[in-house]
Amino acid sequence: MVDSTLGEGGHTEAFLSKYPKLSVIGLDADSNIQKKAKERLAIFGNRVQFRNTWFNDFYENYPKDEKRPDIILFDLGISVFHYERSGRGFSFRYNEALDMRLNSESEISAADIVNRYDEKNLADLIYLYGEERYSRKIASAIVKARMVKKLESSKELADLIYDAVPAQYRHGGIHPATRTFQALRIAVNGELLRLPKALQAAFNVLSIGGKLGVITFHSLEDRIVKNYFRNLEKKCVCPPEFPSCKCGGQPCCELLNRKPVLPSQEEIQKNSPSRSAKLRVVRKLREASERHLLGIAGNGY
Repeated sequence: MVDSTLGEGGHTEAFLSKYPKLSVIGLDADSNIQKKAKERLAIFGNRVQFRNTWFNDFYENYPKDEKRPDIILFDLGISVFHYERSGRGFSFRYNEALDMRLNSESEISAADIVNRYDEKNLADLIYLYGEERYSRKIASAIVKARMVKKLESSKELADLIYDAVPAQYRHGGIHPATRTFQALRIAVNGELLRLPKALQAAFNVLSIGGKLGVITFHSLEDRIVKNYFRNLEKKCVCPPEFPSCKCGGQPCCELLNRKPVLPSQEEIQKNSPSRSAKLRVVRKLREASERHLLGIAGNGY
């Protein structure tokens, strides 16, 4: 199995505990959180290997002569570690440096975006990646504030957003900065940009008959996964102008759940971030082609 988003190792621990003959390769771009996973999974010895890399790089460069995995899992949520203990400004509840990089070697941080982007591009980013209806008000407030002083902390940005939105919006189900912080995190880490091709590369690395599962946490990434899996299930993905089928005319996968698996109320009570999780799983029947990526937008910005 390959755990594409190892985090602190929770999923891998569960799989290794349940299946004694299973071995896992765990991927994570963040070397700090991977240290936590190594401590947690030490009891499993050589049944687990660790790779400090982005998942798209791993699958795109997977050696052709290496054994193919039977299971691939993506959990696209951000770990509690990053929100609570990374000190990188993922959460608006703490006064931390406005960073949001999963990999500290990445070139651009959240502070770079809020202090450098012009107002229109900033508003478009917040709207596109955060689906924030007050994106223009927020972008305008950010630009005005940074003319006085550079924005450097997560709390400073959250307070600014709180003051920028209408009064009734401040007392909804979520903090008014939630969607903007989501948008910045997605942009900083290229989450939606890397996802479509990563799914394609991972699917083609998977063994025939193997299973690919993806857990999403917001509508943008779930739309990408859902549309890609639907394309894989189609018998033909040739453009309509083709006089006859050129792609093989056979589905590449079997959908194992028509509707996403949602968390139970018991799970939500134990783990509140799981409330927005959706799991989709397919079984591989044959290789996919580039045509299966047609129409799968990564919401490029």
